[in-house]
Amino acid sequence: MGNQHIPLTEPQIGKKIPNMMNEDNLPLALARAMRRLLAPLFRVLLRHGMSYTAFEALARRVYVQVAIEEFGLPGKKPSISRTSILSGLTRKDVQRLLAEALEATEPASEHVNRAARVLAAWTRDPDFVDAAGQPRTLALQDGPGSFAELVRRHSGDMPVRAVLDELEHAGAARRLPDGQVELVARVFLPRRSAVDKIDLLGGDVADLIGTIDHNILHGGSDPRFHRKVMYRDMPAEVAAPFRELGRERAMALLVELDQWLAARAAAASDTVAASPTPSTPTEPLLRLGLGIYYFEEPLEPSHQPSRKED
Repeated sequence: MGNQHIPLTEPQIGKKIPNMMNEDNLPLALARAMRRLLAPLFRVLLRHGMSYTAFEALARRVYVQVAIEEFGLPGKKPSISRTSILSGLTRKDVQRLLAEALEATEPASEHVNRAARVLAAWTRDPDFVDAAGQPRTLALQDGPGSFAELVRRHSGDMPVRAVLDELEHAGAARRLPDGQVELVARVFLPRRSAVDKIDLLGGDVADLIGTIDHNILHGGSDPRFHRKVMYRDMPAEVAAPFRELGRERAMALLVELDQWLAARAAAASDTVAASPTPSTPTEPLLRLGLGIYYFEEPLEPSHQPSRKED
């Protein structure tokens, strides 16, 4: 059949469902999308011991929470009846879920959050980069401009040694023979435990789904960037060099974007600091960014290209 090139200029939405605006197609489209989305999610849940019963209980709770918080009628308080209609749950179930205290959801480990903040500051804070804007190699405990100062400034009260250990475990920093500390990677990917990595599942996948949801609602007037390049039927030996090429080019782009955002964040902070009186920003504050990911999977035997035997 040959390689099928999916153009970089088109997102992978609507390729198999050409008429997404036809309301008759929506239930089928949603069912098909959910099957594809839930399969890798359930793979993670099964691997880490979450039963379907536990998943269903969590899904019910979140369904009610989203219906209450985001789908109320303008000018009216959220009602149990409307939430029941939207979610498909009984009024009794909705009442019970609302009456129960929400279980505390543990945020990403605090040591991971703080270590990530230190790593980001190492690439952005003017006191820890050189004239070209590149992160400097830092003395571990020698006062201003040291790694210890970086940690004190950007991690709160977390011990210097704990932050360094975390960055070393993540492969983001290393101690040199002369005792200085060198930045190895600009991106913090925790390697300590599955818990730290699963936190990425909730954050990164939620951001991607949020982008797709926005484009479904506002893609015609205010689309958010959502593209990928993909070939089918590629020889397996292409994977390793493509992974390396993708990692190199993607990292270069992320560094460039990080520097662009850091410059504007610094300019905004300078503007506030220069104001004679505390002021409220005239523009709303946003969390924004751009993510890049790599994927590969083997083709099913029925999809393998036929090879002529000698």
